[in-house]
Amino acid sequence: MLSSSMAPIDLAVLLLVNLTWGFNYVAVKIGVTAFPPVFLAGIRFCLLALMLAPLLRVSRASLPAVAAVGLTSGLLHFGLLFVGMRMADDISSVAIAIQLGVPFATILSVVLLKETIRWRRIGGIVLAFAGVVVIGFDPRVFGYLDGLLLCVGAAFCMALGMIVMRRLRGVGVFTLQGWIGLVAGPPLLVLSLLVEDGQGAAAAAAAPIAWAALAFTIFGASLIGHAGNYWLLQRHPVSLIAPLTLLAPILGVVFGVTLLHDQLTWRILIGGTMTLVGVGVILWRDRVPAETAQTT
Repeated sequence: MLSSSMAPIDLAVLLLVNLTWGFNYVAVKIGVTAFPPVFLAGIRFCLLALMLAPLLRVSRASLPAVAAVGLTSGLLHFGLLFVGMRMADDISSVAIAIQLGVPFATILSVVLLKETIRWRRIGGIVLAFAGVVVIGFDPRVFGYLDGLLLCVGAAFCMALGMIVMRRLRGVGVFTLQGWIGLVAGPPLLVLSLLVEDGQGAAAAAAAPIAWAALAFTIFGASLIGHAGNYWLLQRHPVSLIAPLTLLAPILGVVFGVTLLHDQLTWRILIGGTMTLVGVGVILWRDRVPAETAQTT
């Protein structure tokens, strides 16, 4: 039986997951600054698919759903997210905005799955979106509002993938990660060839820190982060683990300020608090799969 009490090893793994996902915002920002963003996303997923190739066996019945997850949570989500992060001056606002995937998923569950939600989760949805609106009206953020909106669009695409994931059965976390890489990686590279240029020059000129950032997005966020989160979900209820993973965007903001010198304004602080509280209310009342709640 799953226990709601957490042993020291559980707390250590939970902290590692949050640290990994929080730092990943920094890694992605470094990566998209050095490489064309769609090209970077394509390389990431192709390498991920190669690494997890031995685990790509799924039943024929699961293939359409797995492919849909790869399209929405892989190609569309990360394509928009990486371009948005390239355009954004700070990662703090992005780390907050991407959490809208949870309220988007809750809304879609009502529209598409005919689920019923009560007033607390409705209030959480309103609060979460209101927080991003507050951030969007910040004068500094207004300068890259198009990038922030792309990240909101990325959150919506992830929410679509989360709806499909709710119906997946018998597909392991690494198998799903591998299929997302296989479905998303090659099309992203083709798209990069069509809409971007300078890929070869960027790869030749990239500093070791840029390649290290790419490696971290694969080994840190996709493998260590998801593996640790999946391990926790085997031992504790989703309703306990999911709200605790909200430490990741908070750490993302902290890392952005301390490592990338992001500027925190009162609008970002207030709006970010509103969004995270709203998402926390939804997660506490819902049963969104926690392994899909973080995206980068």
